Amino acid sequence: MKVRVLRQVAPFSESYWETFNADVPPETSVAALIDHINYNDDIVDENGKPTTRIGWECSCLQGICGSCAMVINGVPSLACETFVRDLVKDTETGVITIRPLRKFPVIHDLVIDRSVIFENLRKTSMFIGEYKPPEKKKSKSSEFEHQYAAAKCLKCGLCLEVCPNYTNGDSFYGALFANDCYLVSSRNSEKSTHIKKQYAEHFASSCSKSLSCMDVCPMKIPTIASIAKMNVKH
Repeated sequence: MKVRVLRQVAPFSESYWETFNADVPPETSVAALIDHINYNDDIVDENGKPTTRIGWECSCLQGICGSCAMVINGVPSLACETFVRDLVKDTETGVITIRPLRKFPVIHDLVIDRSVIFENLRKTSMFIGEYKPPEKKKSKSSEFEHQYAAAKCLKCGLCLEVCPNYTNGDSFYGALFANDCYLVSSRNSEKSTHIKKQYAEHFASSCSKSLSCMDVCPMKIPTIASIAKMNVKH
């Protein structure tokens, strides 16, 4: 099996493709596949030329942290939840192609800088703070269910990678922001007016509702429901 990786030594340096040979079982995850390639000190490419370890990042390896987000065979995915058996089945060449997400600055190889996500949440005060639900009406159980679903967001950036409206996070903040707007406004009524304004400015005014974000979300968050609930408030 061949593994083709888009590499980049440092920020702003020129990227290049490098191919490796790997012999792993079909049930191996892409995260474990990269570890397999990186295992030895004397790493070589497919031609036997010495090279360096592939830079990537992870934390939980259980689909919880979102750190291992990358593009695998053209699909934005978590490396720990993507398996060789599915990749080889879907390609005629048997080559697995891996590259970093394109919507974020590259730090090194597959390691990207996602700080813009958290900076935008900070700028818009997108945090619940003290729990203060609406007093006039009781929340339905379905509301609690969706709050739980929206709260599962990993901030991995996969939804932003496929979004046709998201570029660099300067003005449009993407699907993860819409989910957070819903979550914060539903859990703290005192911030509702502020959140509505932020939602209108940084999401509602630019979203074309392609819903590609839902297709790649590893947590299967029904973002369309968050959008609908925020539009009612808006």
